[in-house]
Amino acid sequence: MTTTLRSDARRSIEKITAAAVELFAEQGLDCPLEEIARRAGVSPGTIYHRFGGRAGLVDAVAPQVAAEKVNAVIDAAEGGETAWGRFTAYVEGLSMLGSSDAVLREALTGRSEPAPSVHEVCRQGLERGFRLIEEARRDGALRADFGPDDLHPLLLAMIGVAHAAPAARRRMLGFTLDGLRGQRRE
Repeated sequence: MTTTLRSDARRSIEKITAAAVELFAEQGLDCPLEEIARRAGVSPGTIYHRFGGRAGLVDAVAPQVAAEKVNAVIDAAEGGETAWGRFTAYVEGLSMLGSSDAVLREALTGRSEPAPSVHEVCRQGLERGFRLIEEARRDGALRADFGPDDLHPLLLAMIGVAHAAPAARRRMLGFTLDGLRGQRRE
């Protein structure tokens, strides 16, 4: 038997979801539920009633938001004209996204245990990056000794720099990418 939610219950869920998306992106996954409830205009008990608590709320909102953001960055990178351009756009885009989005930063850096579905979004994003690595290596634009096992540490380093020292981000990214260039320069 399927239960249909009343319209006011559906509106509450929508408001909670919207507030959680905003606040998790701004403050991270440990944002107080009371603040989410306040922004949504509901009582904290409504969050527990509808989502069972923080874990249920994170599971409900984070995967969709993470997938949309990660896929938008990677789609844009994959549209680049050259293999090197696609690889560098991928690294730069995910570095910026990871530094500016608290949920993704926490998931990518392991600061908190992401919901399995957020972890899956990150895994799929890395797999798409593996293909870009292979293309750039095959083209000779990326060092032959840089491989898939190096991608996650590279992203962690770039996210850390972008988050901790935003003014130095572009310069450090440039130094790092220059060190990764292969014999064939585009």
